[in-house]
Amino acid sequence: MTDKLRLGVNGAGGRMGQRIVALASKDPELIVSAALENAKSPSIGKDAGELAGIGKIGVLVSSQLDQPVDVIIDFSVPAGAIAAARLCDEATIPLVIATTGLTPEQREAIIAISHKTPLLMAPSMSLAVNVAMQLVREAGRLLKSVPEGVDVEIVERHHRFKEDAPSGTALHFGKIVAEEMGQTNHIHGREGRPGLRPRDEIGYHALRTGDNVGEHTIVFGLMGETLEVTVRGHTRDSYAYGALSAAKFLVKQQPGLYSMRDVLGL
Repeated sequence: MTDKLRLGVNGAGGRMGQRIVALASKDPELIVSAALENAKSPSIGKDAGELAGIGKIGVLVSSQLDQPVDVIIDFSVPAGAIAAARLCDEATIPLVIATTGLTPEQREAIIAISHKTPLLMAPSMSLAVNVAMQLVREAGRLLKSVPEGVDVEIVERHHRFKEDAPSGTALHFGKIVAEEMGQTNHIHGREGRPGLRPRDEIGYHALRTGDNVGEHTIVFGLMGETLEVTVRGHTRDSYAYGALSAAKFLVKQQPGLYSMRDVLGL
């Protein structure tokens, strides 16, 4: 018997899934009990620990949940997140959704399970990113009444393999700014002669370079000065540690929808 939290990892064969397996295996509060993947994944049947580079842990990657778990972290693809939500809905298992790039319809389908089981969703699992979001909200609140106006631009950098742009985190930063300052025009890049910058605009700029794990800079441009809030991920472990913190938080909660703000007590 063990009093450790039994963790299931959906997307265990992916880069982030592997890091969650590796870090969870070192955590004295956790034990990896299940490693899930799509039935067509080449990882099926392999030891999750070996895939993660930490040696055998005795947990084989499977397309079926055949071991009891206390919570599941999904770090896969949108279709995988939907599959995880269905599983957790049926078995009443708390679920952390760390997958990004969800359509509004996919997001709503996942949120629906929160009536039955605890669900945590966030545009980023990074603890630092979520603190930065709080700082951006405060900056927007304080600057919204500047008579000369404030121009807001959001610049994000990610690795060359990222398929969506701008990032879900960048879009969420924009949503926060708009809630506080009222911008209604969200544009993506500029070219040609767009004319004078409208006061109701937020500009997004997505850079895709090398193996960059993620950077976001929110620029508040005033007349005569500039305020920038920047957060940088040095390794993917920042997202994995955040997801593990979310899992530990979520197992103690009642059914409902939670975010990283709840984990941080913001």
